[in-house]
Amino acid sequence: MPAYVKPIPISLKRHPSLNERWVQDRLAEDPSLLGLGDIILRDRERPQPHAGRLDLLFQDAEEDHRYEVELQLGATDETHIIRTVEYWDIERKRYPQYDHTAVIVAEQITSRFLNAISLFNGQIPLIAIQMQAIQVGEPIGLVFTKVLDQLDRGPEDGEDVATEVTDRSYWEKRASAKMLGLADTLFAELKKIDSRLEPRYTKFYVGTGRDGMPRNFVIFRPKKGFLGIELKLDRADEIDQRLESAGLESFDYLDRWKIYRLKLGERDVRQHVELLRELMKNAHDRRGD
Repeated sequence: MPAYVKPIPISLKRHPSLNERWVQDRLAEDPSLLGLGDIILRDRERPQPHAGRLDLLFQDAEEDHRYEVELQLGATDETHIIRTVEYWDIERKRYPQYDHTAVIVAEQITSRFLNAISLFNGQIPLIAIQMQAIQVGEPIGLVFTKVLDQLDRGPEDGEDVATEVTDRSYWEKRASAKMLGLADTLFAELKKIDSRLEPRYTKFYVGTGRDGMPRNFVIFRPKKGFLGIELKLDRADEIDQRLESAGLESFDYLDRWKIYRLKLGERDVRQHVELLRELMKNAHDRRGD
């Protein structure tokens, strides 16, 4: 029978030899420990203009999304929160072509500060992660638990009324020409459904409009390596099965807003344009205007 060794929680803050740099090293070796998906280390101890150094900067391997990560041994405090938000704000202003999320990591995130952090969430994309060091015999492991996730907002019909409106040139800089071209291809299919539809370029997505007003039953998010498309449809087994049979990659269905999210490449659009047109028409008809 295998021997049992009781895991012992330890405090990194009070440990005689382990420190914040040791934690940075572990995360640099294996970014997946944070539970933020397929992310890659971009930088560590990143200098900030007149504001110290950002502990760790990660980027999603496939999307234009960056995570500004600040570590804190022991319990989080006011300066930790302020520093995390400040570095996030600096990075998003320096590199507006990316989406940015602030990430607080601490050994202890108290209910008081969790409540304070929650006030930011919704206005500032922010994730709070509690880490715990555990000793099992000689080795020491790290466990990271997400205690506050980024608020996932779904697009509303009139969202781009309040969202900063841009133009096509903005997306030509942010997305690849190929992915923007795929959005054009699908928009041509949309005009077969309703010739009055027109693209509405905002800072965060390319929406659909008609007669000067938003009609966001479908929106596009062109990236460097793929085209994201979001369709307002009730979830149905038939749709799930058809997407699976076609081999189209789908993100999680957003139950709250009844949205299918797909990740498309050039081959997907070329081979399955009829299916995509049908789904867009269903979303258009579901809206009922």
